[in-house]
Amino acid sequence: MRRSLVAIPAAAALLLAVTIPASAAGPTSGTFQTYSPGATAITYAPDKVPVGAKATVVPISEGEKTVVLLLVKDLLPHRHYGAHVHVKPCGALPADAGPHFQNVKDPVVPSVDPAYANPDNEIWLDFHTDARGHGHATAKVDWTFGDRAADSVVIHAEHTHTAPGEAGTAGPRLACLTLDD
Repeated sequence: MRRSLVAIPAAAALLLAVTIPASAAGPTSGTFQTYSPGATAITYAPDKVPVGAKATVVPISEGEKTVVLLLVKDLLPHRHYGAHVHVKPCGALPADAGPHFQNVKDPVVPSVDPAYANPDNEIWLDFHTDARGHGHATAKVDWTFGDRAADSVVIHAEHTHTAPGEAGTAGPRLACLTLDD
């Protein structure tokens, strides 16, 4: 029996419903399309994130910890992607989503200092797709978003770099999913 990735977000949400606090943001799902006003899932590179591909983001915060789950479907097969939570919603241009959300904000933007641009201070969701273009990632951090905006997840062209001067970079922004409030 083949399992569909589409069923996983619903099953995960049901399973996690008993542990998600009422104040937590719920899952966000979207089908990627080219930009149009009001679009919440935008592909900027349809050759790498095809129109019709799907993504679901499930953020869970409890106490002083946060877990973010990313599920993708129908991207390119056998490919590495980077992904991060960003501070602004998606827009017409890839840069509209702003910089990465950071627990402790780097005074320099863009942040490429490993003291700030690292998976403990940001939400990194790098993943690899399987033969069907499906993939997933989970990030766990010891902090919550609080009242600051974490408005989108951006899919990047490569896995995230960690060296000084390039920490947190992951190539061009390919697609963006605006998160529900």
